[in-house]
Amino acid sequence: MKNAAKHKLAAGELVLCLGLRQARSPDIAMIAAECGFDALYADMEHSPLSLETVSAICVGALGQSITPLVRPPSHAGDWISRALDGGAQGVIVPHVNDAAQAMAVVRNGRFPPLGHRSVMGPTPALGYRALPLGEINQTLNTETLIIVMLETPEGIANAEAIAAVPGIDLLLIGSNDLCTEMGIPGQLRHAKLRAAFETTAQACKKHGKTLGVGGIRGDLELQRDLVQLGARFIIAGNDTNYLAAAARKDVQALRELA
Repeated sequence: MKNAAKHKLAAGELVLCLGLRQARSPDIAMIAAECGFDALYADMEHSPLSLETVSAICVGALGQSITPLVRPPSHAGDWISRALDGGAQGVIVPHVNDAAQAMAVVRNGRFPPLGHRSVMGPTPALGYRALPLGEINQTLNTETLIIVMLETPEGIANAEAIAAVPGIDLLLIGSNDLCTEMGIPGQLRHAKLRAAFETTAQACKKHGKTLGVGGIRGDLELQRDLVQLGARFIIAGNDTNYLAAAARKDVQALRELA
């Protein structure tokens, strides 16, 4: 099974990703695909989602040709490898601050020679096809997206060193955590945050990596500006926010009837 989002990124196309915190069943992948998303990610950092539930959602996404990603709760190798073994076609690892941490992510998320991920054999991400082990490892290395999040000033300062790490595909700026760490919480148009975007965009361009942006919701003008800067992976929103926004709009309209 090809990683549709990774192939779109390789072609320079824009990939839109849906975050999941409340969804618990595989049919959320059908909804995401119907809405036009290219990818979804199960957020284990900020939700009580279990690994079993996450795996079921990932398998459901594979059947919809939408790329399933997982944000593990930490850098721990067992979280990364088990998420990938359970059907994820990539991981979004939070709070990566330097090249050493990025190397550890690659080590846990890729098979030799790039990393040291433990071999499972056929996986959901391959449709459990029986292939020679060498082909399995090579295919999964090629089709897996390794995404690291820059969420601190330290991470931004080390953006170029992180982007230079072989095996990293994408540097994703966690805008809300980053601006909070900068002492400007919620100020998504602040000059400090803009400078962080530009620094990371330059690092990605220099080392052939993709720039991603999360946390910019409802500001189409700013999102357009970041796409022009080079961003090709955007977390458009999450299930909780979309549900609340749609429900609030209906309730307000219905209240006006009286």
